[in-house]
Amino acid sequence: MPNPRLTGLGGGLFCGTLMVLLGWVDALLFGSSLTAYSVLFVLASALTALWIRRGDLLTAPVIVPIAFTVGLLPVIDSDTGLGGHLMGLFTALATQAGWLYTGALVAGVIAAVRKIRLLRRRSARDQRDRRDRRDRPDRTPV
Repeated sequence: MPNPRLTGLGGGLFCGTLMVLLGWVDALLFGSSLTAYSVLFVLASALTALWIRRGDLLTAPVIVPIAFTVGLLPVIDSDTGLGGHLMGLFTALATQAGWLYTGALVAGVIAAVRKIRLLRRRSARDQRDRRDRRDRPDRTPV
C-alpha cells in the first residue's frame, strides 16, 4: 500500500478530487445514491487522515467535510437552475449529516491517535537521550 505524506493543502485537494470522482461514479453506477456516496466518504476520510503528514494532522478533520460538500455536486438532483441546485445541496447536507459527522469523527480519531503516537515516540526519544547523556562519563580536561 502506498504511503504518501500529503500536506494540509494536498490532503484537501486529494480528498476533494477523490470525492468528486466518487460522486460521479456513484451517479453513474448507483443512480445518485446518497448512502453509497456517504459510505465511500467515510472510507475516503480514513484514507486522507492516514496519508496526511505529521505536521498537518490537525487539518484532516477540517478538510473532509469540505470535500464531502464538494463531492456532492455531481450526486445531487437538481431540476431547475442554480436555486434548484443549491436546494438539492442543502437537502443532501441535511439528510446526510450523520454520515458527514461520522467521516469527520473517523478522520479526527485517526489524526488524534497518530498525534499521540508521535508525541509518545518523541518523549521516549528525549528520555533516552537524557539517560544517555547522564550515563556518559564527563570528559572535561583536568
